[in-house]
Amino acid sequence: MKIIVAGFSKTGTKSMVSALEGLDYQVYDWMDHFWYHEKEWRKIFSSGGCVEDFKQMYKNVDAVVDVPAYIFWEEIHQAFPDAKIILTTRNEDSWFQSWKAQIEQIRQKLAFQIFKTITPIGRRFAAFNHDFGCVITGSYQTSMFTIKPANEMLMKRNFRQHQAYCLQNAPKDKLLVYNVKEGWEPLCHFLGKNIPDKPFPHENADGAIVDKVMMTHPVAMQMKRELFVAFGLLTGLFAFVFYRIF
Repeated sequence: MKIIVAGFSKTGTKSMVSALEGLDYQVYDWMDHFWYHEKEWRKIFSSGGCVEDFKQMYKNVDAVVDVPAYIFWEEIHQAFPDAKIILTTRNEDSWFQSWKAQIEQIRQKLAFQIFKTITPIGRRFAAFNHDFGCVITGSYQTSMFTIKPANEMLMKRNFRQHQAYCLQNAPKDKLLVYNVKEGWEPLCHFLGKNIPDKPFPHENADGAIVDKVMMTHPVAMQMKRELFVAFGLLTGLFAFVFYRIF
């Protein structure tokens, strides 16, 4: 483990994934945490974990980004004390509006609602997202695939607390406070990398990452396979019943 991105979702985390991958780091993002370590994270959510858990989970990974890793940035850093920490940040008002818009994008996707209802992995993924949503907010909130940011005051308060705690407790010699609008220079200087000869990535504008994920990620591919099987079984059952009746 070389890099822990400790910033909240919607602080440029998808742009960070693309940037770090462009700098030749292997990165685990939101859905990767579920795909590779669902069992371990569910245990951490329900009964806690230890340094050894994180060592085993991320021993062959260069960088972690987004939920649920940023919630446990300190514990992950205890497992990998040489790792650098990047606290991505932005204005809290624009952050909340972006978070709210993202959740609405997800909730309005009919495919997500079908996957959540019909496929086994979809139901597990929904439960996974609900669990870490409760961890983020410290309270129960109804959700489809992730938490619904119904309480602006609570969400902003948690955002500020997280930022302040990280600033106070992260080792100063290993911490970069970073806004993705600053581009390549501060990031590459911090990581000791040459500045790429290409624009800094700007991912997930207006929640566009939802459609991209649905086309490419192994979790979404598994959902589609399970949906295909489910519809096949339902069609077969309907045909059998129709045959028996008529």
